[in-house]
Amino acid sequence: MEKVQMLSASAPRPPETFALWQLGFRPFYLLASVFAAASIALWTLQYTGWLQHAYLAGPMAHAHEMLFGFTLAVVTGFLFTAVRNWTGQPTPTGAALAAIAVLWLAARVLVLTPYGWAAAVVNVAFPIAVAVGIGIPLFRSGNRRNYFFVALLALMAIAIAGVHLAQLGVIALPGWVGIRIALDAILFLMAVMAGRVVPMFTNNGVPGAGAQRHPAVERAALGSVLALLAADAAGISGPVLIGLLAFAAAAHAARLALWRPWNTLRTPLVWVLHLAYAWIVIHLALRALAQLDTLPVPLATHALTIGAIGMLTIGMMTRTARGHTGRPLVADRYEVACYVLILAAAVVRVFGPVIVPSAYMGAIALSAILWSSGYALYAVRYWPVLTRARLDGKPG
Repeated sequence: MEKVQMLSASAPRPPETFALWQLGFRPFYLLASVFAAASIALWTLQYTGWLQHAYLAGPMAHAHEMLFGFTLAVVTGFLFTAVRNWTGQPTPTGAALAAIAVLWLAARVLVLTPYGWAAAVVNVAFPIAVAVGIGIPLFRSGNRRNYFFVALLALMAIAIAGVHLAQLGVIALPGWVGIRIALDAILFLMAVMAGRVVPMFTNNGVPGAGAQRHPAVERAALGSVLALLAADAAGISGPVLIGLLAFAAAAHAARLALWRPWNTLRTPLVWVLHLAYAWIVIHLALRALAQLDTLPVPLATHALTIGAIGMLTIGMMTRTARGHTGRPLVADRYEVACYVLILAAAVVRVFGPVIVPSAYMGAIALSAILWSSGYALYAVRYWPVLTRARLDGKPG
């Protein structure tokens, strides 16, 4: 059993060597957490009219930036780090890593300006650059099992292009189609990675937990998300989509049950991942209900974005940052506070408007404060961790 432990003064003192560009998780976890905390302030400035000349505005700007800004940054940090481990080949570091980070920053700035075409080109270029950064080591090592990550990044680039071409009036399709497809792609990415790591982390971190995988359940869970992506791309709705969503929710609930989440309650680094996955089930179920016009669609969307994406990213950002900086895989009180804040943000945003419909705007405001606080705490706590060399002196 893991005990809650602080990054205490008794632990080895981090070397003073500046290490931000030594491995992909370092700059991109830091950028993602700072951006997650600041994005709500940017959204408020747009909502109140202070950023009147931004290229992207309104709900589209919010969706675009949280998906293609925040989420893609975390995915980039994770993949640049994981692919090096999977292949034994180098991923971007040093000047190359810094250049990709600058590309991400430029994309975030340009959407706040009137320069739509420049914003479109730079935003599309970012996932392509990431795909090249992981594609080369995957190809050199012959790691075909993970080629699909390159395909998913290419799909994200296509989705971004669709959003921007719609925004610029080049194509007639609404930009929300690109957002929906990108959300499904991220959902599939999370489902794949959770299936690989959550049972392993559960059994490693909680002796006797007994997390299991079943081939039929795995195929049903992953296949249902791919079918959902195809259905959304084809514009399918009505009973067919409702049935698909209900089946997907059941498949993912069965998958989660096999992982025995009830055995992880005393291990924060593990239960945060189980809770994140539970939000995938909630998202699919709520989306099915939204198709029946019993709930607003944004509630289902935020179950995915704040609940599943928000909690899985904060869980993986703490665990992988600890592991790759030579620290114990034990959550301290600050990390547990981050988990609780993001969980509370999801609960308030998704269920608050259902329980107290008259407090809809208040629920949004409170959720935003909780979300920003959770990621701001991570940024402050992990700034010295992500910018200094490993405690054990190893590279990375």
